[in-house]
Amino acid sequence: MATIRNFGPIAQLKSEASSHVIRYRNGRVRQSGRGLVFWFRPETASISEVPMDDREMTLFVRGRSRDFQTVVVQGTIGWRVVDPDLLAGRVDFSLGLHTGKPRGEPIERIEARLSGIAGQAVLQEIGGNPVGALLDAGPEPLRIALESVLGAAPSLAEIGVAVVSVRLTNLAPTSELERALQTPTFESLQQKADAATFARRALAVEKERAIAENELETRTELARRETVLIAREAENARDRAAGLAEAQGLEAAAEAERIRLVEGARAEAEQRRAAIYRDLPPAVLLGLAARELAGKLETIEHVNVTPDLLAAVLGEFRKPAPPVAPPAFPR
Repeated sequence: MATIRNFGPIAQLKSEASSHVIRYRNGRVRQSGRGLVFWFRPETASISEVPMDDREMTLFVRGRSRDFQTVVVQGTIGWRVVDPDLLAGRVDFSLGLHTGKPRGEPIERIEARLSGIAGQAVLQEIGGNPVGALLDAGPEPLRIALESVLGAAPSLAEIGVAVVSVRLTNLAPTSELERALQTPTFESLQQKADAATFARRALAVEKERAIAENELETRTELARRETVLIAREAENARDRAAGLAEAQGLEAAAEAERIRLVEGARAEAEQRRAAIYRDLPPAVLLGLAARELAGKLETIEHVNVTPDLLAAVLGEFRKPAPPVAPPAFPR
């Protein structure tokens, strides 16, 4: 912004290098350029200051697509002055000579013209396409079309203004339409999530089934081995019992054979003794019996001798004893 200092009937203007200053006197250009410093008489001069730096304006357009859906476009448009003398002749950039401030709002008028051209172009592009195609394509095709329209707009060239950049930051439907458009995608993603969850659960069930089958196979194998072990132990027990029975049988047979031999020898000895006693006279037998009785007196408490027995014994002693050959005992 230019700085004006008043010194009585004259004043001094000092401008920045980013501003183009044009001084008029009597309707004719006296000075024109950037960063000028000069003296002038306020009552006879008219001064315009045109900014030469790049500027940006905000773009906001709400339009309706071909299928009657509301779409919002947001972005920025960069512009600059390419012909300050032409612009100063079409738009009022005059300064207050006592304050140095613009008398009107020239920047707002330029941006209003830009906004009108851009808004009309955006509405035409939105209205010619369905909302699905617009959202699928994104803001880039619309930006290219808008940049082409602004670059060739004669209403901008005739005032000495050129567009240097077009940026679209957002191309979106209304919140209600956005939720409606998000529903199929959300449902699809939810279905995929559910499918992944089901697949994960199925995999977990399959793993649990495999683990259960493995445990069952392990238990079956252990049971089979236990059955084999029990059968082997039973077979070993039977073998031990058979061996013990056989050993007992052999021992019993040996004992029976021993008893048979002993009893046989005893019976044979008794038979020989009986054969010896059979040939002895009764008196001798009675004497032997008496001797045996005498040897057992310590253990015999009572002896009953009947008169008949005593008479028989005495009668045997009265008989003469026949000669008897001495017995031959085995050696």
